[in-house]
Amino acid sequence: MHLIVPFAGTVSEAGRHALQSLALPRLDKLLARLRPVQRLGSDEHSLNPPHEQALAAAWGWPTSPDGALPFAAQLAAQLAAQHGLDTRQPWGLLTPVHLHVGTDQVSLTPPWALQLDDTTSREALDAVRPLFESEGFTLHPAAPLQWLASHPMLDGLATAGLDRVIGRSIDRWLPGHGDARLIRRLQNEVQMLLYTHPLNDRREAAGLPTVNSVWLSGCGRLPDGAGAEAGVQVDDRLRQPALDEDWAAWCDAWRALD
Repeated sequence: MHLIVPFAGTVSEAGRHALQSLALPRLDKLLARLRPVQRLGSDEHSLNPPHEQALAAAWGWPTSPDGALPFAAQLAAQLAAQHGLDTRQPWGLLTPVHLHVGTDQVSLTPPWALQLDDTTSREALDAVRPLFESEGFTLHPAAPLQWLASHPMLDGLATAGLDRVIGRSIDRWLPGHGDARLIRRLQNEVQMLLYTHPLNDRREAAGLPTVNSVWLSGCGRLPDGAGAEAGVQVDDRLRQPALDEDWAAWCDAWRALD
C-alpha cells in the first residue's frame, strides 16, 4: 500500500512557522515505526514536484527526465473507452488558467479560482480549438479544468507540472527549446484570442477572473503495460490550502488527516 500525501511539508517561511505549532500525534507514532528508504526530488525548481515523482514510481513507470512524466496519457487511458481515445499516442494536459499581470512579473493564479463549470469550459475550449487543430493537435475535454491534447511533438516534451507554477512567476517555467517554441506561440495566440472573447466579458461582469491562457503539462506517451496500479492512494487535501498559502486551513487539513 502506497499512501502519497502531496504538500505534507513546505518551503514557505510562513508555512514552516505554522508547522512548528502543529501537533500530529498519530503521524509521530507512525513515523517512529517507519524508516526512509528513498528520497525523491532535488529542489523546489525541479519541473516535477516530489509527489508527482512518487506517484510515477508507485505506478512502476520507468525513470523519466525531469518534466516528462506522462500524466496526461494516464488520464487519456482512463477515459479511452468512454471517449474513443487512442492511448498509443502521446498526450499533454491543457489547463485553462488566469495569468495575473503584476508590476514586475506574470503569475499563474490557482485554477480553481476560475470556478469553471462544464459549459464555460467547453466554450473556452471551442474558442481555442482552431488554433491547436491548425497545428495538428486534437483536443478533448476531460473535466472543466482538464483538456487533453494529442500531438506527436508531445512525446517526451519536458514541461513544468501545474503545482510547480501556481502562485509563481511563469517566466522560469515556460518551455523554451525545440518544439516548445510552438507551445509558447500557441499560448500567446490563446491570450490574444481570449482577451476580447465574449465569455470573458460575461465573467468580468460577474466579478470572476477571466480565462486568459492555458498551461501545458504532463506530456508524453504511456509506458508499455502501464496503468493505474491498485494499492496507490493519493490524499491531496493539503494541496489547495498549501498552494493558496492559507496556512490555517493547511493546519486544519493536517489535523484531519492525522
